Amino acid sequence: MTAVTNAEQPEVPTPQKGPALPWWAAALVGVLGIAAALAIGQLVAAPFGSGASPYLAVGDVFVNHVSAPLKEFAVRNFGTDDKKVLLGSMGAVLLIFGAVAGLVSRRRPQPGMVFATVLGVIGVVAVLARPDVSGFGVIAPVASLLGGVAVFAWLHRRAMDWLHTSPSAGALVYATSRRRFLSGSAGIAIGAGIAGYGGNLLVERTSAAQSRAAVGPLTASVRAPAIPAGADFASTGTPSYLTDNGDFYRIDTELTVPQVTTQDWSLRIHGMVDRELNFSYPDIHNRPLVEQLVTLTCVSNPVGGQYISTSRFIGVPLATLLAEAGVRPGADQLLSTSVDGWTAGTPIEMLTDPKVGALLAIGMNGQPLPTEHGFPARMVVPGLYGYVSATKWVTDMEVTTFSAKQGYWVPRGYSQQAPIKTEARIDTPGSFAKVKSGAVPVAGIAWAQTKGIAKVEVRVDGGRWATAQLSTQVSKNTWRMWRTYLTLRSGDHTVEARATDQTGYTQTAEVADEIPNGASGYPAIQFSVS
Repeated sequence: MTAVTNAEQPEVPTPQKGPALPWWAAALVGVLGIAAALAIGQLVAAPFGSGASPYLAVGDVFVNHVSAPLKEFAVRNFGTDDKKVLLGSMGAVLLIFGAVAGLVSRRRPQPGMVFATVLGVIGVVAVLARPDVSGFGVIAPVASLLGGVAVFAWLHRRAMDWLHTSPSAGALVYATSRRRFLSGSAGIAIGAGIAGYGGNLLVERTSAAQSRAAVGPLTASVRAPAIPAGADFASTGTPSYLTDNGDFYRIDTELTVPQVTTQDWSLRIHGMVDRELNFSYPDIHNRPLVEQLVTLTCVSNPVGGQYISTSRFIGVPLATLLAEAGVRPGADQLLSTSVDGWTAGTPIEMLTDPKVGALLAIGMNGQPLPTEHGFPARMVVPGLYGYVSATKWVTDMEVTTFSAKQGYWVPRGYSQQAPIKTEARIDTPGSFAKVKSGAVPVAGIAWAQTKGIAKVEVRVDGGRWATAQLSTQVSKNTWRMWRTYLTLRSGDHTVEARATDQTGYTQTAEVADEIPNGASGYPAIQFSVS
């Protein structure tokens, strides 16, 4: 047997890696693949409603699983722009992921296509999980998935064709190949922009706007009291007594406003009742309507915050509807559900008390509810924070018990029941304002829904409390304005305020966060006098 020396052993060829796309071209392929997927999903989702958009569905999954502290952080720092910030951040993250998918696919498209498929499947699952989307709505995320993968593969192939074009074939051939890749990329970018914009237009065209316009102005059979002179101190710096619909605060979990028409809307009342009831929009609209003046306050409102507004709400007393259904003994909660599955648990005793005046509301300030405030119908319950009472786009009401079921925010750390706290706010002077010496006007609002405000006091630089002038009381269910004039020396000053309601309770100085049942403490404003 003859030994084989090292010199005689055959050489094993070393595998040669193929050429790699320039990093910028690879990243561009990934980014445009993601952009195309998002645009296709938005366009195809239009006939099925915005809930079928995989982009928005994934965002809703995030919102529904966010912790209470993170939610309060977003509201505190971004206010009513929190949803725009979330959507913008999601878009930026997805585009970064797209760039990464492109970079790991510089030699072959398979890694990026797998990545795109995984994202697409997540979108499909998110849409399927939404209760307000029909089975056909899954067409949108599937189209998004297939379209994104197809665009990624097509652009990657064009980029590789350019890469494999040898400069020796001629400058013109090489330039043409490169131009084909860049023009294809530009075409995809423009097409994605048109598709996304077109999808948004179609959603608006098929929205509830036409349905709302067809309802027209609303007139109540039982009118709220007229607003008397002296109901506000707007000339001194307080808000006007009634809030315009366009200025009414909006805090909810919806990334996009649900689009529900009067033809599609219905309300079911069931559970621990003698008889199950189902109402159409005409069933509610054609009843004698009642108008109530109500101030709503969000649990996310910090001390001295802006998430409070007042309107003439028009609707049907919830006490009447529940009486028709017949609430059975032992029931203590009404679990209301929005069209998107959001829930709130409201004490039955608040809904059946005629002094509270809870409504199934269909209008604000003489007009049908704005879509962003719950059109076609919502709940309005004076005296309770919205997360336990003010369900918008409401479609289901189950009479049950607090021990049996929980509303959306309760498992996330909020209290099961949350009466609105007696509080005051300072509106003028503004924080860190510079005012002239003399009689300095200090004014603001106070609220203690269902109890009414009896007194507001003001103190400067930790001194003695002095009673402020109150505006004319219109309703115990609404805010009340206050003002005073202070003569102050030049320099920096701090003003605090506190309210006392008509039960004799005075606003607490104890500082508390919004979680679990509303913020507390004295509002304070620092300003300077010159």
